[in-house]
Amino acid sequence: MQNLTLEQKHQQFDEFFMIKHNIPVNMHLLEAGFLLPDVEDLHQHMPYEFQIASELSSIDTKALRTLRRLGEHAVELADFLNHQSRKIDLMMSLILQQHTKHEQSSLSVKFGGGGIVVDSENPLEVGAAIELKLFLREEASAIFCFAEVIACKPADDKYHVSLIFTRIREVDQDLLVKASLHLQAANLRKRKTQKNS
Repeated sequence: MQNLTLEQKHQQFDEFFMIKHNIPVNMHLLEAGFLLPDVEDLHQHMPYEFQIASELSSIDTKALRTLRRLGEHAVELADFLNHQSRKIDLMMSLILQQHTKHEQSSLSVKFGGGGIVVDSENPLEVGAAIELKLFLREEASAIFCFAEVIACKPADDKYHVSLIFTRIREVDQDLLVKASLHLQAANLRKRKTQKNS
């Protein structure tokens, strides 16, 4: 990522589908020269609450995989466990959102698997490294990652800052892609319902 030109970063940023949607975002500007961790070590840099949430998600996936091998009789049990898992996800989402620091909180303008555009009160310099915490309410989950500013444009009385993900776990990137597609599907259903009524 560091060896790419700004134009290549913009191309990579645009490769993923993005949806206009407001999600809470926590941004922390990192000092110049901050050494980004390897993606494999990202878990160690996460706040403890994010580590726990990640571990819970991993446990769910393993448990449901085992149930699928039991065949038809496990369907009702799997449904029950999915509902219990959803409750835990919602509680973890609440805990994680309380982790936000209000002075660094803002909302996204749009997001996708390659990056995010965020509303900012202040301009940010292109190339600046940012620590991000993204809160996906619809998915009842949160993501910790690092990003780089690739554009900063005035918008009304604020700035729209485009951030490309530089360090993000594959599972979290998949979650962002899934969330953006879920939201798009929900928007299409809503429009179809409005048209029909």
